[in-house]
Amino acid sequence: MKLATFNVNNINSRLEKLLAWLAAAKPDVVCLQELKARDMQFPRTALADAGYGAVWKGEPTWNGVAILARGAEPVLTRDALPGDDADKQSRYIEAAVDGIVVACLYAPNGNPQPGPKFQYKLAWHKRLEAHAAQLLDTGLPVALAGDYNIVPEPRDIYATRSYDDNALVQPQSRAAFATLINQGWLDALRKVYPKETLYTFWDYRRNRWPRDAGLRLDHILLSTTLARRLKGAGIDRAVRGEDGASDHAPVWVELK
Repeated sequence: MKLATFNVNNINSRLEKLLAWLAAAKPDVVCLQELKARDMQFPRTALADAGYGAVWKGEPTWNGVAILARGAEPVLTRDALPGDDADKQSRYIEAAVDGIVVACLYAPNGNPQPGPKFQYKLAWHKRLEAHAAQLLDTGLPVALAGDYNIVPEPRDIYATRSYDDNALVQPQSRAAFATLINQGWLDALRKVYPKETLYTFWDYRRNRWPRDAGLRLDHILLSTTLARRLKGAGIDRAVRGEDGASDHAPVWVELK
């Protein structure tokens, strides 16, 4: 099984590029973030024509998440992160696909910090930690895939001081990511590439793509049960270099 995550940054405006990547990369399961579309605007028919079933949780203007499955229909298990019924932002969806529980997440950015958006980021992650612990306790094969909006370590960002005050690199943010690892989740990219420089996001501003001034924000974490099946992982960097591309590149893992 090839499982991928891709912050598509507006699914309808980049639908042609998404379909081209699906045809070329042939992932079996895909977690998408930043749909930026209402539920009724989700391009279900076009994806079905490409061979993918889907579940999704849309939101006008911002956010939105989806899970695609090649030649199958994902079985929806959750369309919101538990712990706060008042939170209506579409940032989490979960489904069963071919014997695996797949959680797709788009964590809050948290900027500007300090401030309420940063507090929301940390509170949201606390809810994720609690739910992730419950998922681990089931013993099921689970993948937590998506845009975490956290740079886990200094080596996961290009040499710069411009992000020093950014929510993505704050000690509290990195501690939140470390909490998941300490629970027992495996950072698949880091397992396969323990020493390499890895980026998954390049901002549109300040010529950051041509300069390779990137950040690693997109992660696939595997439960203990699923980690034993890890065969390989990678980043489809070339997708970021296309005209009109998302500012993120797809990340993927191969599982036995």
